[in-house]
Amino acid sequence: MAAKEMLNRQAKFNYHIEDKYVAGIVLLGTEVKSVREGKVSFNDAFCLFDDGELWLRGLYIAEYSHGTVNNHIAVHDRKLLLTKRELKRLQAALKEKGLTIVPLRVFFNDKNLAKVEIGLGKGKKLHDKRETIKSRDTEREIKRYLK
Repeated sequence: MAAKEMLNRQAKFNYHIEDKYVAGIVLLGTEVKSVREGKVSFNDAFCLFDDGELWLRGLYIAEYSHGTVNNHIAVHDRKLLLTKRELKRLQAALKEKGLTIVPLRVFFNDKNLAKVEIGLGKGKKLHDKRETIKSRDTEREIKRYLK
């Protein structure tokens, strides 16, 4: 069974992504199986620092359909695994005004390890979002005319 790549489409719409990092994620066994089935939702998901460790909060991973009483809780904090240098760089960047860390996608690498791509982003204003919609529509029109 091929694993799917789950994207957070709202992240690129709501934030200007300045920098991207790939982090490992600590998952339970039934969580891995649900992620492989593509049962992930990024609604209200964000990253925060606690005691120098990076945590992913609000990521919804549905309970595994064939799980037993040992099934996981759908929404809980999950630890992200980065190098110390990357963690220090992210903490320093977060001290800037208006920056936040958002998850962009969840995927499995070539070694079949679950990874999360996180982005350091600055929130867009309403006029920026309108500009994004406008440019997307023009690109769609150009593609339509070229066919």
